[in-house]
Amino acid sequence: MKLEILGCSGGVGGGLRTTSMRLDGDVLIDAGTGVCDLSIEDMARIDHIFITHSHLDHIACIPLLIDTVAHLRDRPLVLYGLAETMRILREHVFNWKIWPDFSVIPTSEKPSLRFQAVALGETVDLAGRKITALPANHVVPAVGYQLDSGSASLVFSGDTAVNDALWDVVNRIDNLRYLIIETAYSNAEKDLADLSKHLCPITLAAELKKLHRSAEVYISHLKPGESAQIMKEIEGYSLISAPRMLQARQAFIF
Repeated sequence: MKLEILGCSGGVGGGLRTTSMRLDGDVLIDAGTGVCDLSIEDMARIDHIFITHSHLDHIACIPLLIDTVAHLRDRPLVLYGLAETMRILREHVFNWKIWPDFSVIPTSEKPSLRFQAVALGETVDLAGRKITALPANHVVPAVGYQLDSGSASLVFSGDTAVNDALWDVVNRIDNLRYLIIETAYSNAEKDLADLSKHLCPITLAAELKKLHRSAEVYISHLKPGESAQIMKEIEGYSLISAPRMLQARQAFIF
């Protein structure tokens, strides 16, 4: 499996892109503004999108992508997420007011988009690539994902605050190789991080002490203009895992 980071910032500006990752050319994990850098041909190859939650920075490109490539495809693009996340997208995005309902375009029998609810802990098997919904603790219903090639796994936390349930699962993954975990704010903004259910360096450090598996750790979702300060604060905790900042266009093969 190859996971390419299309965007991993907590915002935009100066070339930054929000969360989106492409798996093997045909799968997206979240669909933030990083998707906009794909060619139309590459967009048309996307068959599956796994959404962590309904916030705009993680779903922004879904409506535009479908509108752009629907005429190039002969089967619906499948959108996966919690049932509540699917309901939110139907009600607030694909509602004919914000965007057309592509689940009935061009017809309900042959739609451009299909919503597929996944339950927490459920695994979707795409030709041997196993994608499992993991617990997240955010202000809206949310999940992270485990991507398992069989030989190794990558875990993406999604947006989350303190989350004991995640570590209960992650510590049972025998083939864990990579962990991508968010840290959106600096310690000076801990109150805001707690209110919005994100991590800051002090809470990240406490969370990583719950990780009992060896893994390469990468930090995502840093707020624009604050990444250097956030990483400096993380480095100050001298964590055994030595987290590194995730970078756009970085690739993981596992």
